[in-house]
Amino acid sequence: MKRLVLSTFTFCSVIFGFNAQEINGGPVNIPADGVVDGIYIQEHIPTKRLVPYEFVRESDVMFSKRVWRTIDLREKINHTLYFPLDDFAGSGEWVKNSSRWSLWTVIRTHILKGDLTIYSVENPNSLGVMDGDLFKYPITASPGKNFYNDSLYKTQLISYLAELKTKYNADGSPQMETDPITGEEKLYPNPETGVDEPRPAAPDTLWYKSSNIVEYKLKEDWFFDKERSQFDVRILGIAPVVYYGKRKPDGEFEAIEGKKELFWLYFPHCRFVFVNYNVYNPKNDAQWMSFDDLFMKRQFNSTIYKQSNTFDRSIDAYKSGIDALYESQRITEELRNFEHDLWHF
Repeated sequence: MKRLVLSTFTFCSVIFGFNAQEINGGPVNIPADGVVDGIYIQEHIPTKRLVPYEFVRESDVMFSKRVWRTIDLREKINHTLYFPLDDFAGSGEWVKNSSRWSLWTVIRTHILKGDLTIYSVENPNSLGVMDGDLFKYPITASPGKNFYNDSLYKTQLISYLAELKTKYNADGSPQMETDPITGEEKLYPNPETGVDEPRPAAPDTLWYKSSNIVEYKLKEDWFFDKERSQFDVRILGIAPVVYYGKRKPDGEFEAIEGKKELFWLYFPHCRFVFVNYNVYNPKNDAQWMSFDDLFMKRQFNSTIYKQSNTFDRSIDAYKSGIDALYESQRITEELRNFEHDLWHF
């Protein structure tokens, strides 16, 4: 019997591997060769296959309504998406928790690997036009390449995954580029004046971490499918949101000016990634689900900030404060009442 158990363990170790990235998904509880961090190998979620959406014909959709909503990560129910315990080491290496990752870690990892395509929030040809949720402006690498071997793609991605912060001296003046050996300022010819002048040092790259993501925005369609007699919802896009504003020399915010969307992701593509990453279950460690399960089961709290309308206005364009929350609740109740009114008993 002992030989059988040992053989089974060895077989599983070979099949499931010792590196999380060798499995089609997230981390497993095999930190080293021959070591299982638990009483069994947690291979269910990392090897799970995606359950496809039900096919929907246009002629079967009798009603449809598009809404945009915000998931506030400060709310306790949404902490399973937040989980900011992953960080950068001093060498710049990305340090991840061994058993579970935040949603941002999953997204960031697969963007760098080239598995997910990001869509710019702003129209590159018409600055100020924020229509990234239409998925019109993809940022892609060369065929067969990714962040690690495509220099142009790497330069583009940095502006979406990090913030460039100007280097300052102790007196508040911007730092100039210096010689690494002598420490003296480097001088470069100014084409306008012809005089050699110093130039500002390259800005610091502040990579966005899980703790920097304060919200996620969702774009989704609610519809009634008469073929299945079901009122259903499909998430179409997801966008991480961070604060922006003036920073101090140490990188901390001096004044927060607002929030901004980093980019949009096409959610049906994200499902192929989300399905293989665990979501922490605070009530039972043996019943973890995937991020795809969490979104499919709607186990998050959110607030509607826009619905499809004549002028394409968001709620905050005509409501403010608590009135905006009431308007969001009104839209939610309309969707609920539509489903309720479909049936007569």
